[in-house]
Amino acid sequence: MTIHIPFNKPYMTGQELGYIAEAHGNLHLAGDGMFTKRCHAWLEQHTGARRALLTHSCTAALEMTALLAAIKPGDEIIMPSYTFVSTANAFALRGGVPVFVDIRPDTLNLDETRIEAAITPKTRAIVPVHYAGVSCEMDAITDIAKRHGLLVIEDAAQGVTSTYKGRALGSIGDLGAYSFHETKNVISGEGGALLVNAPGFAAQAEIIREKGTDRSRYFRGEVDKYTWQDIGSSFLPGELIAAFLWAQLEQAGRITDERLASWRHYHALLADLETDCWLRRPVIPEHCVHNAHMYYILVAPHVNRQVVLDTLKQAGIGAVFHYIPLHSSRAGMAVGRAAGELDVTDALAGRLIRLPLWVGLTRANQEEVVDVLKRALRVGAQAGNA
Repeated sequence: MTIHIPFNKPYMTGQELGYIAEAHGNLHLAGDGMFTKRCHAWLEQHTGARRALLTHSCTAALEMTALLAAIKPGDEIIMPSYTFVSTANAFALRGGVPVFVDIRPDTLNLDETRIEAAITPKTRAIVPVHYAGVSCEMDAITDIAKRHGLLVIEDAAQGVTSTYKGRALGSIGDLGAYSFHETKNVISGEGGALLVNAPGFAAQAEIIREKGTDRSRYFRGEVDKYTWQDIGSSFLPGELIAAFLWAQLEQAGRITDERLASWRHYHALLADLETDCWLRRPVIPEHCVHNAHMYYILVAPHVNRQVVLDTLKQAGIGAVFHYIPLHSSRAGMAVGRAAGELDVTDALAGRLIRLPLWVGLTRANQEEVVDVLKRALRVGAQAGNA
């Protein structure tokens, strides 16, 4: 029997189409309708953010943070190289210079001990990326930012429902960004949100999001007409997207619990392979509560990762690698720079494999994945030693 276990399978709660029909019946299909307001309220209540604003993507939310931070050509923004291109693009579009810092070997997050050495008079912000929904060391990062007068902008694309010392990811820095892309835990196909935490940004964020106008104030009856106030763009999602997202947010806790159950089963199944030095499992610090956004392994250095991936694919298992470090990409070298050696980034990026993880993945599925992985690791080791 042929195995087919995809890497990702978007989960539907069953309420999405009903809410979309309700939005259609309300004859409000543009942004900021009833469902958008519900999503805003949920995000503010569950994160403690001063203001939450839905956007059409996490990329859009990050671009809004660059506008709010008033990034100018030549301004430097510290971030990991091991991240998605949107983290850097958002600031490079404003002429900012991404400054790439190495990651920690345990969590694969921005190494807080290397940040201060990367700070120059041009530095404006630090962008911690919470890899796999596991928090960066935010106390240390925010302390560095305060001492140097820098903004902290959290790329919490993978971090919905995760926490750091009891605080929701995305709500700890001055600004935060979430993703609701279909590969995330809570989804709307495409979509994101900006979290505004620092005082003084909320009113401007509304203006930037509404093409640079005070249209939101007009609809609240605070002004008798809306006009162009500042530079901005159209960052709102349509109401149908918000209706879909609302169905997901209503069940965010259950979605997280089910993913965590699968994550823990993988973790137990792979313990012996880690003991036998075939791979390394994810590391979760005690003060971090993660959301099981992904389950990844780091194959041992003597194992050929590509052979492992090819073997899994041939068996019908949808396992994949992740980021190509930005500092080694053509655009990264053109618009950014590395701060010191990025040895950990270079070493671990070539060893990481993400295993299938989605709501509805059965224990039997996971056991099949691990059985094939064991064989793939042996084949990969033979190729690595050849």
